[in-house]
Amino acid sequence: MTPPAVVRTVAQLDALLMPSRLATSPVALVPTMGALHDGHRALLQAARGLGDVVVVSIFVNPTQFGPGEDLERYPRDLERDVRICASEAVDVVYVPDVASIYPEGTSGGVTIDPGELGLLLEGASRPTHFRGVLTVLAKLFGLVRPRHALFGEKDYQQLTLVRAMTRDLASRVEVVGVPIVREDDGMAKSSRNRYLDDVERTAAVALFRALQAGAGNARDGAAAVLAAAHEVIASADEVVLDYLALTDPLLRPAPAQGEARLLVAATVGSTRLIDNLRVVLGDATDPVGN
Repeated sequence: MTPPAVVRTVAQLDALLMPSRLATSPVALVPTMGALHDGHRALLQAARGLGDVVVVSIFVNPTQFGPGEDLERYPRDLERDVRICASEAVDVVYVPDVASIYPEGTSGGVTIDPGELGLLLEGASRPTHFRGVLTVLAKLFGLVRPRHALFGEKDYQQLTLVRAMTRDLASRVEVVGVPIVREDDGMAKSSRNRYLDDVERTAAVALFRALQAGAGNARDGAAAVLAAAHEVIASADEVVLDYLALTDPLLRPAPAQGEARLLVAATVGSTRLIDNLRVVLGDATDPVGN
């Protein structure tokens, strides 16, 4: 198992990647905040499958955390993360500091406006979140210059916004979505799951059960999907719902029939969790697509 090169500066990053760039070898970037888990492993494996030079960035981005959120307690274990990267044949791990990403400071400089979509769902509860996400990704894309960037579908609104950003800013980065990796009971893998105690962890599976219940009623239309999902959440102790929404695949209003996306966010204990599921409205043969 060959360890990846771990670099912290732009000069070190360029020195490693320049030969690939000159040889027109494609680079695949997996942007992370560390605390890697099996969901990240799926991203790393998908990146390796593209045949590219694989770069993982590990950066806990302060501008995507709002007041009172978990920036300070967000899990950090670089040594473990590097071991996981090594086991998945990652070539480079880029670990920048805040000053190198935000030379003008985190409260100044040019930022990326996520537009109206950035104010819905997650954005309604976390109004500065997607500005921070898109800004740091635009910076990482400029520094790493990948051909591909890989993101998990668990953060579905983020994935949709990153695709919109690359399209609208004429970026040549191809954004690749990777399906959600789940625990045996269906709960989506997340770095924040480690915040949950045993009681909260048992309660948290209600998010996935709600999505399943909604998807199971897809043949009867949008109202039936939402009603079934709400019923599961309402009966779940410890779960405080933020939103439950049914949209089309681009997060616009859901169609009467066809592909849709059911999304949920809730707080369990002090931990905010999100999940989503693809459903096909009005189709008794394929109610669930993910």
